[in-house]
Amino acid sequence: MPNMDPKKMPMPEQAPDVRNQNFDEVTLGYTPEMAVEEAQRCLNCKHKPCISGCPVQVKIPEFIALVAEGKFLEAAAKIKETSALPAVCGRVCPQETQCEQKCVRGIKGEPVAIGRLERFVADYAREHSEEKPAQPTPNGHKVAVVGAGPAGLTCAGDLARMGYAVTVFEALHTAGGVLMYGIPEFRLPKAIVQKEIDMLRDLGVEFVLNFIVGRSETIDELFEDGYEAVFVGSGAGLPSFIGVPGENANGVYSANEYLTRINLMKAYQDDSPTPIYRARKVAVVGGGNVAMDAARCAKRMGADEVYIVYRRSEKELPARLEEIHHAKEEGIEFKFLTAPLEVLADENFNVTGLKCQQMELGEPDASGRRRPIPIEGSEFTIDLDCVIAAIGTSPNPLIRTTTPGLDTDRKGCIVADDEHGITSKDGVFAGGDAVTGAATVILAMGAGKRAAAAMDAYIRNKQQG
Repeated sequence: MPNMDPKKMPMPEQAPDVRNQNFDEVTLGYTPEMAVEEAQRCLNCKHKPCISGCPVQVKIPEFIALVAEGKFLEAAAKIKETSALPAVCGRVCPQETQCEQKCVRGIKGEPVAIGRLERFVADYAREHSEEKPAQPTPNGHKVAVVGAGPAGLTCAGDLARMGYAVTVFEALHTAGGVLMYGIPEFRLPKAIVQKEIDMLRDLGVEFVLNFIVGRSETIDELFEDGYEAVFVGSGAGLPSFIGVPGENANGVYSANEYLTRINLMKAYQDDSPTPIYRARKVAVVGGGNVAMDAARCAKRMGADEVYIVYRRSEKELPARLEEIHHAKEEGIEFKFLTAPLEVLADENFNVTGLKCQQMELGEPDASGRRRPIPIEGSEFTIDLDCVIAAIGTSPNPLIRTTTPGLDTDRKGCIVADDEHGITSKDGVFAGGDAVTGAATVILAMGAGKRAAAAMDAYIRNKQQG
């Protein structure tokens, strides 16, 4: 009999006033008993609507049915048939707007906790199995992947399983992309990301680090080296700033730099050699997941006051509901309908405040959200010593400026067919944030998976004639 409880099994987590002082993972995960009980809420619907909401097509009802029977290792194997990064996806995917949104149980209650079950299964397998992935039979062809983020890792894993010799070229000294430099330890422990990367190495994927495609070698030179196809998953790491006077003052960061120093360079550790300003009063401008991450990091780095400054209302916040909820619990103050006008600084050019203006919402703009309109005479100042800009990123121009024949759009994103990742340059495929601009981990993974299939078809077709 299914468990007809209308609510999800709650996820144990650290208390807010404890966790906002450390970088340990906030949510603690299900116990086996919790996982079985939650899995029994799944109705195993005939038409499996949840799968249609998953960009990598995880066989959700099948893995959950195995969890309900206590077959956790078998459930992990089922997920890994389609997903290269289950422990990551179980933690950072926006399940509430994807697979769980399609769940039939969500019509008259809460959907099955698909993400929490995926995390449990992946963690259980990591802790209880030493089994290495089966070595694929080499097919005699080699391919290159540019960027070791979610799109590149997924593409590399799928191609390796098909028998390709895969080399991943990564500009940083560590593979993982945004999983390593962008998402904080308390949301996604880096040891878990490293374990997933190690699994790809066990499959035979080679990683070349500190290698900047476009500088170390161009894409054309990779073809000259014998690679038969190239996937570009280089992400969108070029930060946008606020565009107001004073934003070049001391104490103004892009969220990219701030999070990279903390996450990748371990600035939160007492013995870290990485310098970072430990501010006391911080404003983060923006309302997405990156803004939440930056604000929650600032709190953990010792800030007494941390503000989210967002020019629309709470209803329009693009961040995940879970991240907003956790930020509020941890003492982050939200200033909605507020737009920055100027970063204020003292005679030494150190940040002293942020001049802002109250807004009201008018008619929807091109994004479909109501356009914020300034309220005359509503200016006010927040006393600060640090401002973090978290208002979006775009692809680094290096790939497009060193790759003749590769079309990009006005935002600098590579133009690629969404279904296959095919670009304007023969043999070059692309996906993830390099194509879409900043988006989610799971959407990048889906793009990497589709591109891997297209690259395989491309090489096979060339071989046949």
